[in-house]
Amino acid sequence: MLKGKSLLTLLDFSNYEIESIINLSFSMKSFVNLNSVPKTLENKKIALIFEKPSTRTRISTELAVKLLGGTSIVLSKSDIQLGRGETVEDTARVLGRYVDGIGARVLNHNSLEILSKYSRKPVINLLSDVSHPLQALTDFMTVKERFGTYTNMAFIGDGTDNVLTSLMEFVSKMGLELRVASPKEFRPKQEVWRRIEEESEKSGAIIEFYEDPYEAVRGVKVVYTDVWVSMGQESIAEEKKKKLKDYKVTRDLMRYASKDAIFMHCLPAVRGEEVEDDVIDGHQSAVWDQAENRLYTAMAVLSLFI
Repeated sequence: MLKGKSLLTLLDFSNYEIESIINLSFSMKSFVNLNSVPKTLENKKIALIFEKPSTRTRISTELAVKLLGGTSIVLSKSDIQLGRGETVEDTARVLGRYVDGIGARVLNHNSLEILSKYSRKPVINLLSDVSHPLQALTDFMTVKERFGTYTNMAFIGDGTDNVLTSLMEFVSKMGLELRVASPKEFRPKQEVWRRIEEESEKSGAIIEFYEDPYEAVRGVKVVYTDVWVSMGQESIAEEKKKKLKDYKVTRDLMRYASKDAIFMHCLPAVRGEEVEDDVIDGHQSAVWDQAENRLYTAMAVLSLFI
């Protein structure tokens, strides 16, 4: 039973619960296509907090609330500044009196934990500096849609990436295989990796790290990348780009993957940096399916948790 719980990290849930979210995501896609969406959020109010700018997350989540019959109140950085002036605890207490649930895209993951604790309402992680669970759920929905099952994946680029963290969490819970190609200095922090490693031992998941991207993608069905420089990293942008320049997804790299491999990217992409145009625009690209599926995953999560 997920109703009333917060979704801050996938590690908090069983493989059965994670699978139930994926299954409902597929159902929501069918409901939308049939124009028969259940109004599971009717008479419910959802606060959507965006400390960081957003395109796909804001549109998909706001639209999900609307399709499910709810009302969304969008608060951007100019409307709300968590922990600056008013404490996050006080903001949470007030929001908890007004709304039935909170979705938040925050600069600091700790803000999510405080919002959940003090609002006493379900809080959905729409992205933090640590993780992005909605994206990982969307990604593996897309993988299952393409192949009929979950399959092995290689992530190329920054091993400290927040989307990668959630991909690893999903893999560790579901007993899958993930290869990560990155320079040694771009590996997950120990506090992040510790719990993922523990879950992997329980499920039989295999998560391996490589320095050679060609070795990492050999024979895999999914090749995934993300931007090299996230918001807030502008001061180290040029240094990161130099260190990651050999981790670009190219047509040549894709040839080492399985013949039926797909390319994935959570977007926005910096074309010419982490991926070449002819890959993201090519026949192996599943990027636009991913973007569409964000809506259905958001609908599933909102319906189950709020």
